[in-house]
Order: sequence, then C-alpha cells, then structure tokens
Amino acid sequence: MAFYKLDTPSHSVFSLDAKSSVWDSSRPGTAEGWKPFIGTPAGNDYETSNARPQYPRDTPEPSPALPPDTPKGPPGGPPPDGGLTAWLQVLGGYFLFFNTWGLINAFGVFQTYYSAVLLTDKSNSTIAWIGTLTSFMLCASPITWGPRHGVPAPPGIVVGIGGGCLFITATSILPSYFSKKRALAMGIAASGSSLGGIVYPLIFSHLQPTVGYGWAVRVIAFISLVTLAIPCAVIKPRAKPPGRRKVFDTAILKEIPYEIFNLATFFGFVGQYIPYFFIEQYAGDHGLDMAFYMLTFLNVGSIPGRILPSLLADKYFHPLHVLATCTGCATILAFCWIAVQHSTSGLIVWCLLYGFCSGAFVSLQGAAVASMATDMRTIGTRFGINMFAGALGILIGAPVGGAIFPHS
Repeated sequence: MAFYKLDTPSHSVFSLDAKSSVWDSSRPGTAEGWKPFIGTPAGNDYETSNARPQYPRDTPEPSPALPPDTPKGPPGGPPPDGGLTAWLQVLGGYFLFFNTWGLINAFGVFQTYYSAVLLTDKSNSTIAWIGTLTSFMLCASPITWGPRHGVPAPPGIVVGIGGGCLFITATSILPSYFSKKRALAMGIAASGSSLGGIVYPLIFSHLQPTVGYGWAVRVIAFISLVTLAIPCAVIKPRAKPPGRRKVFDTAILKEIPYEIFNLATFFGFVGQYIPYFFIEQYAGDHGLDMAFYMLTFLNVGSIPGRILPSLLADKYFHPLHVLATCTGCATILAFCWIAVQHSTSGLIVWCLLYGFCSGAFVSLQGAAVASMATDMRTIGTRFGINMFAGALGILIGAPVGGAIFPHS
C-alpha cells in the first residue's frame, strides 16, 4: 500500500491508492508495526513516501566494548574524583594518619626520654625495639584486614594493632574516591602524620616535667580520642567488595614488577626512620643547639614532602617515577648526614631536606600501589602485602641503627 499525491494542485493532502485491492501480506498486520508517516516537501508538493515498519525483534546496537587493558573499577562505580563526600574522606584520613604514623614520627622524643630517664640500663638498640615493634604491627596487621572493618575504637591495649586498623582504613578507602587526584588526596591525608610528629613531641616535652610521664601520655591519648571522632563520623566506604577479601592473592604475587616494588619498599623502610628515632640524641651528643627541635624540623620538612610530590605525580609524572626520584635523594642525604657534626644551621637544613624526601617515600606508596593495580577491587590486598614488606624493613632498621649509634 502506498501514499500518492492528488492531481489537484489546490490540495496538498494524501489519500490511499484504491486502485489495488490486494493486501500486501509481507507488511505487518497491526498498527503497532508502522512508523508515523512524515511527509517530505519537494517544492510545493509532496513526494511519494513509503512507511517502513519497525519490527519488534529489532534491538539497539550494543555499545562498544572497553579496551582489554582497562582497569576494573572499585566497588561502587567510577571514582567521583571530588565532591564533599570524597574530600571528607581525605579529612578523615588526615586524622587517621595523625594518630598512627604521627606517633611513629614522634617516637624520637620517647627514645630520648627512655634512654636518659626511664630505661637507663637499656641500650639504644633495645629501646628502639619498642618503636619498631609498634611500627611493625601497624604495617603488618592490615594484611589480614580490609576496609570492610571500618574505623574501630581501639582500647589502647596494643598501639600497633589498633593503629593498623586505622591505617588500612585510610589507605583502602581513599583510592576508591579519586582517580586523577588520587596521589594528591593520599599526600594530603598522609601529611597528617607530619603534624602528629610535630604536635605530640611538643606536648610531651612541655607536660612531662610538670605533670609527669603518666599524665603527659594520657593527654596525648585524650587528643587522639577527640581527633579520631572525626574519621568515625565521616569515613564512608563506597561499597563492600563482593565476597571475602583474599589475604594473599596468588595472581598478584606472580606480578614481577609488583614484587620488585615490594622488595624496594622493604629496603626503603630499613633506613627510613633511623633519623626520626635518633636525630635528637645525635644533635645532643655533638653539642649542637636546639637538639630537641631537630625532630620537629624533620616533620616540618615532611609536610610539603608529602603534598608537592603527590601533586607532581597526579599532573605530570607517574607516581613510581616521582617516588624513585625522591627516594634516591633521601638516600644521598642519608650519606650526607655523616658530615653534619658541628653546625646547628647545617643540621636544620639537612632535617628539612631529608624530611621532604622521606615524606614523599611514605605518601606515594599508596598511589604507586594503586597505579600498578589492574583491578581496583584488589587494592586492599595489594596494599596489605606491600605494607607487610615495609613492616619487615622498619622492624629491623632502627635497632640496627641503635646498635651503631653512638659507638660509631
């Protein structure tokens, strides 16, 4: 059946062709099978147009498939890479780092106090095991946990295990909220440990002579209690991963680049915290002024060291390249430390520079691990394995440094 124009020029209407009484059985027999007719103008008249049916069996064309190397996103969909909720996770992560690695960064003041007052009969190497064991538990315990556990309220029985619960929460949840700004977000959160390394030694050194060791530590605990209420209120996992998280994923362990990175993390953490544990005693034994504040200068330098390299890793370079560069500079500075024995200003400059480079080593770990992940749902497992490698390094590093210092 076809539409024809009338021969009368004064009309522009359509009529059915009645010349044929034969029904075209090849066309659908219901009105639902026909598309609406739209006339096509041609000058002052209309051209003949045939209505074409749209068969019910017709289906839309499938969307193009994603490239085979596209990383699988984390549960909850693609990262929003911003917004109020995402930046609240950074705020929560900031105070999680403040109360975990911040205490580790502040351990130098306790190392000095223990060796001079509380544990005078113990060697520096023996005392250093207190801080390194706490650090080891903080790094190693997350390998068995994931972000599904949320933010616990640790009772203070074991600082390292409680800190591990908090630490893995920050490092596992933050990457799921950011993609292009991931390194920057992790760097800002990690800078909370630098502030903790500044605030807690100052509080302890000012309160301990007046109220005693016990109440000085209790005040630090009260500050932790208040500041940890913030992440308890704002931290929000985007979605729980389906199934139970693997502690060791054999497929991950077969990735050679990832294993080389874990080996590098181990050696990096062997030497990372030796200055943080012994810089005060070093300055004091060499008769330098402002010995107590050398630990503060280390942490002051690490604040921009945790943020600026992360910004570079987001905008200009791969996180692994920035991490390798900063770690190489920290290694060179560690050797230069030997020459700074008679200049207070020289040691201050050294502390600021080493704090900057070593800060990048810590803050870019999470971004580097995430950049090597092909499936973001495994980020918790990957980071747990990587931190376990770092835990082994930090466990032996400071005691070895304590056995060498001050004899050499």
